Formats: sequence, structure tokens, C-alpha cells
Amino acid sequence: MRLNHGLHLAYCTNVHRGETWAETLAALERHTLAVKAAVCPDQPHAIGLRLSDAASRELTEPAQLQEFQRWLDRHGCYVFTINGFPFGRFHGTRVKEQVYAPDWTSPARLDYTNCLFDLLAALVPEGVAGSVSTLPGSFKAFIRSPEQEREMRDNLWRCVEHIAVLSDRTGKDLHLGLEPEPFGFHENTAETIAFFATLAADRLGDPRLRRHLGVNYDACHFAVEFEAPADALAAFAQHGIRLSKLHLSNALRLRPTATARRRLAEFQDEIYLHQVIGRRADGSFSRYKDLDLALAAGERDAHFAEEEWRVHFHIPLHAEPGGEFQNTSDDLLQLLRLLGTNPALCQHLEMETYTWEVMPAAFRNRRVEDQIVAEYGWTLAHLREYGLAPG
Repeated sequence: MRLNHGLHLAYCTNVHRGETWAETLAALERHTLAVKAAVCPDQPHAIGLRLSDAASRELTEPAQLQEFQRWLDRHGCYVFTINGFPFGRFHGTRVKEQVYAPDWTSPARLDYTNCLFDLLAALVPEGVAGSVSTLPGSFKAFIRSPEQEREMRDNLWRCVEHIAVLSDRTGKDLHLGLEPEPFGFHENTAETIAFFATLAADRLGDPRLRRHLGVNYDACHFAVEFEAPADALAAFAQHGIRLSKLHLSNALRLRPTATARRRLAEFQDEIYLHQVIGRRADGSFSRYKDLDLALAAGERDAHFAEEEWRVHFHIPLHAEPGGEFQNTSDDLLQLLRLLGTNPALCQHLEMETYTWEVMPAAFRNRRVEDQIVAEYGWTLAHLREYGLAPG
């Protein structure tokens, strides 16, 4: 969806199942076209495309790609961004920290991401920038040596080179966004800035880094880290780090009383990683790789009721959890206000509530298409409030 000031808004199709190209296209036809009909039937509809490695390789076949281009034209849709974080299967099986594999130490991750950019360069309309989002290098626990860190940086530089060649050849502004996430190799503002500084030091004075590599700012992830958007965005700007894309997403927020912890257990699943960070009254933090570990610790230590917990569980943008729970929409609204003050901060906005299949039943009392349409309603109302969307 085209917004004011050259901005674009989509929802990420990683909410739908689809690992092969045929499955991905079937999901677009079943779900995405229904959303378009409800949200913008008479205007171009932007797709935040998720492609697995297998689907991306199938789509590179010239006849398949040409047919998809025709499909987009026929249905009044366009692609401006691709989610390249999950490499393989993303639904219906254990993902957890394996969503980081293969990581940026692996040539397979480089080949996959280069393939996504090859596709994006062919799909993104003239005059529209194209972005791909990816993991923050690796999962912290995967990296055990300076050699691995060097491999990550070398592969990212090879990807930057590939993007630069594509951009020069096509005249399109293409860029990759690293997505900080709790327990990722770089998970917060300070670690991300340090990582970019090391990348820059590897090739002093190379301008391609700033043009083609940036940050995919996921509002849920930074809220879980207790980082205010104004502080994070100011720090990235100070260090010349591009905002590649903004993920519009919500986390859970609560005081972990015994009652709240019992209800929180409904959010456990065996598919996704739900990192938890707690902040104590003295400003110190407790950190848990997954929700089950936080809940187990809560049973042992009664003082946890004095903390505020934030949980990496993407809940619908329009959802009011109620009871013991709140969401982190204040952080998301602050992010949109900042964008309203300076729309040049970032052109790409993507709603990313991928947890539909594992949400507690109270959050799944409608069809997934209806949930997505409600997210558009919430988002567009606030974008209009800040002058970012047509009235």
C-alpha cells in the first residue's frame, strides 16, 4: 500500500504456511487477495513476501518468475520487501533457535539472500526501493570464536557487493536490513552499532555499507529489550546506520505475579522462541532464552512479582490482552510519531504478527484474514493521525 511521503505498508506473509513456491502462491491467492479486497480493492496492494530457500530457488526459474510478475499485475499487487530471516520451514514444526540456521557464517545463508535480491530486483516496481530483512548475524550461543565472527562479516560484505552490483545495473535502491532480536548475536542498539563499526573497519571508506546495509527495526524486539524508539533511532542516525525497514509488532508486558504466570503459560509452544527479559526496581535485568525457563524461574523466586516482564510473543497490533497483561503499543506509537515528524527515516513499514497458529484461543476468535484486516485498520488509523496515510 502506497502511503504519504513515498512510504509503503504491507503485512508479512510469514503468517501463512508455505515452504514451496506452489504453497506460497496458494497462500497469496487464498489469504492475501482476500485482505486486498477488504483493505484496498481499488488501489495497488503491497505484499511483504516471505520466501523460504526452496521457494526462492523455484521462483528463479524464468517461466515461474514471469508468471508471478503477470500474477502481480493481474491482481493489482506489488512487492517491495522480502522477509529473508527464516531459511527453512517456519510453521508446524519446532523452529526455536534453529530459525537462525544457517547463519551468516554459512555460504548457504549468503546464497539464499543473494537469490532473494535477484528476485527482488526483478519484482520491485520502478521508482520503489527494495528491502530484504535477515537475522542479526547469528544466535549468540552459536558463535564461539573470532573466526566465526569474521566469517559472518565476510559473508555480509559479499552480500553488500552483490546488492551494489544489482543496484547499479537496475538503477534500483536495494538494501538489506539486519534484524536485532533478544539473544541474537547483536540484539540491542549498542551491540548493533558496535557490529556495524567492525564491519566498516574491515573496509575503511567503502560507501556501499551505508547504502546497502541497515537495520530492520522490529518494534517488539526493541520493546522486549526495554529500549525506547527515540533513543535507538537517534543512536543509529548518529552513527550513519540506515533504517532499512520498520517491523510494526507488539510484545506482551506484565508484572509476573503468580496469577499472571499461570495465564502466561498459555503462550508456551514448541514452535517459536519466546525470549523474556525482566527489569527489576533497581534497573537490573533478568534474561531467559525461552518462556518455559522464565516460568520455571518464577516458581523458584517470589521476588519476580516486583519485576516487569516483556515477552517476545508477537500479538496482534489491535489486541488489548486485558487482565494481568498489557502490550507494548506505546513503543510502537512512539515509533510512528517519530516517523510522522521525519518521514525520511524509513520508507518501508511491515506488520509482522506471524504467531497466529500458536496464539491462545482468545486471540484466534476470527479468521486470519479478518485479524490482518483489523491490523490494517489499527495501523492506518494511527498513520493518518501522524500524517503518514491519506485521510
